[in-house]
Amino acid sequence: MSLICFEGARLQPRRDCHKIRSGFSRRARVRTARVGTAALARPSRAKLGSRRWPPQLWIRHAACFAALVLFATFCSADVLKVTVNDAIQPVTAEYIGRALDLAAANHDQAVLIEINTPGGLVDSTRDIIEKIVASPVPVIIYVTPSGSRAASAGFFILESADVAAMAPGTNTGAAHPVILGGKMDDVMKQKMENDAAALMRSVVAKRGRNVELAESAVRESKSFTDQEALDKKLIEYIAPTEQDLFRQLNGKSFKRFNGTTVTLSFMDKDQPVRDYRMTLKQRILSYIMDPNVAFIFLAIGALALYAEFNHPGAVIPGTVGVVFILIAAFALNLLPVRFAAIAMIIGAFALFAAEAKFASHGVLTTGGIVLLTLGGLFLVDAPIPEMRVHLATALAVSIPLGIITAFLMSIAVRARRNKVVTGEQGLIGEIGIAQTTLAPAGKVFVHGELWDAVSAVPVPAGERIVVRQVDGLTLRVDPVAAARTAMA
Repeated sequence: MSLICFEGARLQPRRDCHKIRSGFSRRARVRTARVGTAALARPSRAKLGSRRWPPQLWIRHAACFAALVLFATFCSADVLKVTVNDAIQPVTAEYIGRALDLAAANHDQAVLIEINTPGGLVDSTRDIIEKIVASPVPVIIYVTPSGSRAASAGFFILESADVAAMAPGTNTGAAHPVILGGKMDDVMKQKMENDAAALMRSVVAKRGRNVELAESAVRESKSFTDQEALDKKLIEYIAPTEQDLFRQLNGKSFKRFNGTTVTLSFMDKDQPVRDYRMTLKQRILSYIMDPNVAFIFLAIGALALYAEFNHPGAVIPGTVGVVFILIAAFALNLLPVRFAAIAMIIGAFALFAAEAKFASHGVLTTGGIVLLTLGGLFLVDAPIPEMRVHLATALAVSIPLGIITAFLMSIAVRARRNKVVTGEQGLIGEIGIAQTTLAPAGKVFVHGELWDAVSAVPVPAGERIVVRQVDGLTLRVDPVAAARTAMA
């Protein structure tokens, strides 16, 4: 299978190619080949006067015929391939939407979406369905490879396709709408079910599939194997490979959502397929929109800002903190976030800071770790576990972060309480040696330097003294022995 790979490049519409393809169906190409062969077999008597052609004319006609066949073959059956192997989210909707727009601009014969997803967000699913239904290019949804699934939101997308197919060993269904945290009241639960069921009925009925069974996947969370889905008319084909799917679809007609009938014509072998990949921006967004990654970015950003507040002027921690928090905020803005969870995360850092100020013997730190873990778990209100923060991620972030934060805070508070050891204040209390007799003035050696000193009590040379006060460049000292006697 020949693949033409590109990353989000928007090609110019091949309008000439589209005109030729629309005029060269499979039957038309055969007819063209026959006409061309007949033309080669009938020489021009007016020009040649005999049935024998000169070599130049043979070469010219053969080259034109070969170019015509090759051009018709190239333009005959392009397929744009899209691969979805993740949860359904806003980036997925943008990715599929741009692929459908590109296929329409290039007048491709079909768009093949290979899907393997556990489900996703309802809003993104509706957006994708809307784009598939409105696409001027037929859309084929293919659940592949074997062992993959199109569950929940994936089932909605599968049923919205013009052609639905599955690989052997795949499954689909389980499309009941859910929310995270707590139990829905009966009225809200009924409203969500009815809304999702109505969407399913409206899509499946237009595609001519089993409406009642598709609705049961929404209301009763039923799931189906590939063979069950085929037997009960939820899909049209089971194919182990792309080429086998193209072979089964070749020459088959089906009715589109708008009521028009379309017939796909694929090559028997080596069907041209262009692989449409995510752009760099989409890949980055898809990565940071993972709730686990967003939570880690948020925690690192908060820790960096905390370090900047404790060491003003460091600059680097503050810059890193702002960047990470803004990235996390951008990702969380596209996800269903619980603001109560953000309040819990802020409360966790407040407890970490309080641990260093109050002797709680680790109680405040433990409370902060618990709050940070719960805040991470409830941060994203997603319908499937794959789009929530995992417990392992929450614990792996919360425990080290709590310990590090409490440790840094305790160091900062201890440093503020320690005696100043530099400048004039650092000399007070220092022990030195009298270099000359102090009666009352003289020289003393303190802290590696020679100072003028004054003592209220005579001090012989060589005696130890203690600094009591700094008066400009003169130290006021007392003998160490006198200081001990006074203290006693």
